[in-house]
Amino acid sequence: MTNMATINDEDFERILRPHLKYLDSGEPVNPEADLKSLGLDSMSAVDLLFDFEDEFGIMIPDEEMVDSTFATAGALREVVNRAEAIS
Repeated sequence: MTNMATINDEDFERILRPHLKYLDSGEPVNPEADLKSLGLDSMSAVDLLFDFEDEFGIMIPDEEMVDSTFATAGALREVVNRAEAIS
């Protein structure tokens, strides 16, 4: 599938934010933020990847389903960017 739009910061945060139950609504998502401490657990991480795939028509490879992908918002963004580049 070819992706026509680039995933911008606003779209990235819009998809990520609902999965971070401990992030205050007015607080921005810091790229260095520890996603687990913000409430991202293993089940919500899988849902989050599906949300990115569904919303942007990208395919995140199975080998990216590792703890380091979900360590920080910045790490996750890198994985999403790579998936976008190959989709």
